[in-house]
Amino acid sequence: MAFTLYSLIQAAILCVNAVAVLHEERFLSKIGWGADHSVGGFGDETGVKVQLMTLIRSVRTVMRVPLIAVNAVCIVLLLLFG
Repeated sequence: MAFTLYSLIQAAILCVNAVAVLHEERFLSKIGWGADHSVGGFGDETGVKVQLMTLIRSVRTVMRVPLIAVNAVCIVLLLLFG
């Protein structure tokens, strides 16, 4: 497999897919990253863990429908051009 722009985009899509399928109750809460573990008030300095949890939750919320379309386009391109 050559190192092309398409392979970089495909790797990014795979990473976003991996974040999107993380289930909060089944996986994230077992390692201490569930929704109930994020405690913070307004104006508090948030740590890296809370920011990553917020990023995961945002990707799962916002990117769900666009990921379906992007994955479909990638599948069609792979079928057409190998």
